[in-house]
Amino acid sequence: MNIGNEIRKLTVENGVTLTHLAKIIAEKKGKPYSVQNLSAKLKKGTANFNELAIILEELGYSLKFEKK
Repeated sequence: MNIGNEIRKLTVENGVTLTHLAKIIAEKKGKPYSVQNLSAKLKKGTANFNELAIILEELGYSLKFEKK
């Protein structure tokens, strides 16, 4: 499973652009964050936990850890 592909699917399903997500991440982190940076991180699978949590929250999802 590629997290970048899954996030891209969710953005399409929810009508949210990567530009919007990059803006939200920048606001939450309090520093510049470009759509190019977000796109590259999703493509490479290098987005960090905080970034993924922000993205999923904006898309109406949450992260859940579940013991096997």
